[in-house]
Amino acid sequence: MKKVAIFVHAGEQEGAKALHSLLYSQELHEAGHQVKVIFDGAGTAWVQKFEDPENQFNPLYKQVKELGVIEGVCEFCANAYGVNESVSSSGLQSIGDVGGHPSIAQLVSEDYEIIIL
Repeated sequence: MKKVAIFVHAGEQEGAKALHSLLYSQELHEAGHQVKVIFDGAGTAWVQKFEDPENQFNPLYKQVKELGVIEGVCEFCANAYGVNESVSSSGLQSIGDVGGHPSIAQLVSEDYEIIIL
């Protein structure tokens, strides 16, 4: 079993990357791997988009969310991109280990392979 952390950095025009973060995390989890998805940078805005029931990828997002593999959202970046309220209402955890950002060093020390989309 592998440990994989997927950072979603996809900007607004990179919907395919954001979508594939969900698809890959679901596939890896179902194959028995340990997965953490972290919305970071411009990717923090996808939480608001995916939470919208009108979004075509909302059902997949809800499935992935129910798997418990979404570790959380960068606290600093959610604030910088103005989505901290929607992140808070989503129920996802804000992560601010290192200056308000998730700690990639911690994940590496825990033997996580890092994928950035």
